[in-house]
Amino acid sequence: MPSIQTIAPCLWLDDQAEEAAGFYTSVFNHSRIIGISRYPEVGQEAHGKPPGSVMTVEFELNGEPFTALNGGPVFRFTPSISFFVPCESKKEVDGLWEKLSAGGTALMPLQKYPWSERYGWVQDKYGLSWQIMLVEDGQATRQIAPALMFTGEQAGRAEEAMRFYTSVFDHAKIDEVFRYGEGEEPDQAGTIKYAAFTLGDQPFKAMDSNHEHGFTFNEAVSLQVNCRTQDEVDYYWEKLSDGGEEVQCGWLKDRFGLSWQITPVRLIEMIMDADAEKMQRAFAAMLKMKKIDIAELERAYAG
Repeated sequence: MPSIQTIAPCLWLDDQAEEAAGFYTSVFNHSRIIGISRYPEVGQEAHGKPPGSVMTVEFELNGEPFTALNGGPVFRFTPSISFFVPCESKKEVDGLWEKLSAGGTALMPLQKYPWSERYGWVQDKYGLSWQIMLVEDGQATRQIAPALMFTGEQAGRAEEAMRFYTSVFDHAKIDEVFRYGEGEEPDQAGTIKYAAFTLGDQPFKAMDSNHEHGFTFNEAVSLQVNCRTQDEVDYYWEKLSDGGEEVQCGWLKDRFGLSWQITPVRLIEMIMDADAEKMQRAFAAMLKMKKIDIAELERAYAG
């Protein structure tokens, strides 16, 4: 099992990637824009974006890596994946809630709940969901955690998914599990009410919900595994696509419908390259691939 590399959430937007990244980095401390890639002339029949327009924005929130992608009006955010933000004070909770709720929608109002003195679940102006919670006694990790809600056909599979993911990634473990009890219909007793697990240094949350939500996982939020070597690409591709679906350009869906990008760091470097001709050759090669072949990218890049 190769050592885990960074797992970075990728946010699919229409033409708002740069705007959204600017907004999020203004909301959270210890945040910054890292780099911007732009669409080349090649591949327009696939991506449909004007050459030179923003393709991706790499950024950090609270020191955690994110990517925003201008992918077009194909996928929309749903609460099936939200982002859990632990806070050390009510002032911090209220400040984040005020900024993230502006122009958005409260899914669970900001108030006291049995699990926290101050908690709220909000969909921001871009449709992305955030769970903001006061975590007392110095237990706030400061890390933003993707929270996976297993609904529809996936309801009741949260524990299976956690066990699968922690078997795939190194330095991974299930941290805590709370289950539904009898009489908490429509959720089945014994399924996951709330759980936390860790993949490498990245915390995650998971929950089952058997309510009729009308949504499940889609490509609007994917998890990008940044790999250093072809061996790592091969390993994560094989493991995560098992029982799922191989898509295109390093994208796959796992057996639970969750989208992943198995991305060589070298590919990111090529796409960020200021040499337009080299970048376009690498981009054109990538468009022909499902699983990314680093050696083939290097050959195309070198011309």
